[in-house]
Amino acid sequence: MNIHLHNVISDITGVTGLKIINSILSGNHNPKKLAELKNNKIKASKKTIIKSLTGHYREEHLFTLRQSLESYQFCHQQIYDCDKEIEKRLKDFESKTTIDQENSDSLPTLGPKQRKAGNSPLFDLQGHMYRIFGTDLTRVDGISVVTAQTLFSEIGSNLDKFPTVKHFCSWLGLSPQNKISGGRILSSRTKKTSNKAAQAFRLSALSLSHSKSYLGDFYRKIKSRSGAPKAITATAHKLARIFYKIVKEKLDL
Repeated sequence: MNIHLHNVISDITGVTGLKIINSILSGNHNPKKLAELKNNKIKASKKTIIKSLTGHYREEHLFTLRQSLESYQFCHQQIYDCDKEIEKRLKDFESKTTIDQENSDSLPTLGPKQRKAGNSPLFDLQGHMYRIFGTDLTRVDGISVVTAQTLFSEIGSNLDKFPTVKHFCSWLGLSPQNKISGGRILSSRTKKTSNKAAQAFRLSALSLSHSKSYLGDFYRKIKSRSGAPKAITATAHKLARIFYKIVKEKLDL
């Protein structure tokens, strides 16, 4: 169609983009009228948008566009249904805190809401994680609400199966496996593992690369001395120890 809307609007699946696409499919092919659907948050001028919407609205292209939009809407409906089912299942888990969801005055003061990514859940996952763990893990720098959900799905909210934090970190594969001969440490590499909980801790560690917190400083210090791979492992190990202590001792941050 020779339309370059994606060059002037960063997200064509946003409010403005979908309005314009739906208007095109309903028969409006006038670039000037389409540009009037622009949201105030769009930085591009109307003149630029008009230029990007000047193209060839041929029937075969409109047919393809309609099918693409319907596929997009179907996928998002599936995601919505999946989120509703996850929320339904989370409600079945035992609460470690008493929360009256209908009484706003009784709700706990949770950490700041993190910026939503494109794949963020469509329900209050942070509240559910607080209720299940008994503490707000998102107050720990680097641990997002999605990370907390991943850890819950892989480990659960009860860490009694791990007698000590050393057992926990060893199971994750984040503890160094020292190979000693003649009193000398020959190797201290961590074991290779496909543990999804360990992967979650590693991703959290990587997200701290620009953090101004203590954990961010720790990551950068190890990175400058030993490189990024070892910094990620060391910071993930520290995050795992923090997670274990908070959940095990039910600390309210």
